[in-house]
Amino acid sequence: MRINKNNKNPKNMETLKESDPPQLKSEEKVDMTLSDNVEKNLDIFKAFLEDNFDAVFREFKLGSQSIPCALVYIDGLVNSTTVHENILKGLMYEITMLERASNKIIEGEMAYEYVKEHAVSVAEIQEADTLDKCMLMVMSGEVALMVEGSSKILIVNARGWPARGVSEPDTEGSIRGPKDAFNETLLVNTALIRRKCKDPNMVIKTIQLGRRSKTNVAFVYIKGITDPGLIEEVKKRLNEIDVDEVMETGQIEQWIQDNFLSPFPQVQVTERPDTTTSNIMEGRVAILVDNSPFALIVPSGLNQFMQAPDDYYDRWIIGSFLRFIRWGASLIAAFAPSLYIAIITFHPGFLPTPLALAVAANRINIPFTAFVEVFLMEITIELLRESGARLPKAIGQTIGIVGGIVIGDAAVRAGITSPSMVLLVSITAIASFVIPSYSAAIALRLIRFPLMILAAVLGLYGVALGFIIVNIHLASLKSFGFDYMTPQAPFVPKDAKDWIIRLPRHYLWRRPVSVHPVDIDRMNQDLYKE
Repeated sequence: MRINKNNKNPKNMETLKESDPPQLKSEEKVDMTLSDNVEKNLDIFKAFLEDNFDAVFREFKLGSQSIPCALVYIDGLVNSTTVHENILKGLMYEITMLERASNKIIEGEMAYEYVKEHAVSVAEIQEADTLDKCMLMVMSGEVALMVEGSSKILIVNARGWPARGVSEPDTEGSIRGPKDAFNETLLVNTALIRRKCKDPNMVIKTIQLGRRSKTNVAFVYIKGITDPGLIEEVKKRLNEIDVDEVMETGQIEQWIQDNFLSPFPQVQVTERPDTTTSNIMEGRVAILVDNSPFALIVPSGLNQFMQAPDDYYDRWIIGSFLRFIRWGASLIAAFAPSLYIAIITFHPGFLPTPLALAVAANRINIPFTAFVEVFLMEITIELLRESGARLPKAIGQTIGIVGGIVIGDAAVRAGITSPSMVLLVSITAIASFVIPSYSAAIALRLIRFPLMILAAVLGLYGVALGFIIVNIHLASLKSFGFDYMTPQAPFVPKDAKDWIIRLPRHYLWRRPVSVHPVDIDRMNQDLYKE
């Protein structure tokens, strides 16, 4: 993997690098220039694809003059019905019937144009005059149609590869709201966004990334709302990616983020079209990758990772209460173990006397220090969580629940840990599940361990020091040049209306100031004023 920061001519859907031509598996030398002879053009395709069992080369004759023609496509990537009914049937049967009905003979140079204008009953067609473009289209599920007498090749859209249907979100469930989620087909994902936003100013641009995978990547924004500087920055960072393959949005996320050393995500990941559309309408940019059911949203801040779609579909009191719970859960998930270690090891006097005596009685036969005890239990929980995630759903849920109960009970009975420790670890694990964003929850789980070390060495001073370091790091983070901690650092009063407390809808008539939208108003400001 390498990122070329000086790439002035990136690969996109219109332009391919001449330095990266198709490569033969053998040492055979083939003339790569397309000609007006079907047999020669077909030999070029066969030199690359004849060893592939799914490559189809269909030769036939056109009209009463028996003009040589050929089709090249990949079986499994095309819709067979489209190939048979809308291409071959029209070329092999209907043209002959038209010749007889009109007493007109198709021959010579006019054959290609006649086929293009009259014979192929498919809405989307293109012309190609280079091998690179032809090969790319064929490998993308198109049909290459060659006609004797023309050096151009007609590219007919007959895509029909297997695709998963639209289903419910797996990682972002909601009680109220739409139940559709992205799938692995880019056109389906863009259609889901179009269905929710019918604004003709919404722009969906595509580029191709990956020298060999040639993956279609789309970025979506609304012209007249999104900051032009943000759009240019997205283009720049995507165009700088110069690698062999792009398979998932997670790879794109790692290449375009501002600080790769930070455990905190700087790009929001979602599989929900409604979340994606809402962020686009606020002035952000969404990035979608073919073969991935997730969208990336930039810029992103910590506040976004604590929000869920239900916050906006329920009344403001309920949404505010749920956000307050999430922010509290994030503090528990990150700092509860380190606080326990610091208090038990250095400051037991902070606890009420009955509670301190109860904890001491529970730990009287424990052979480990508080740090070792917490560390072992946290690692055990992480092992259970990871094993449950990798197993089939039914088995994974059983392993997580039964494993946690059995191991916790066995550890207490064996004197390895105390009941209070099992309770602490359970509360910490539950708190991490409250956070809507999986990436943000993992980040909080990771910083838990260095905070535990600071607590074991320095006590509450170490916890306070860790809290300060984490906040300094968060305040210094950027996402595409925008402040990560906004609206709290720097404090933006206008954006604070949609922070921990989500004010009623008629107070949220402005788009977030922090993303610099061109059109700041999203409601009639004569009716809804600050």
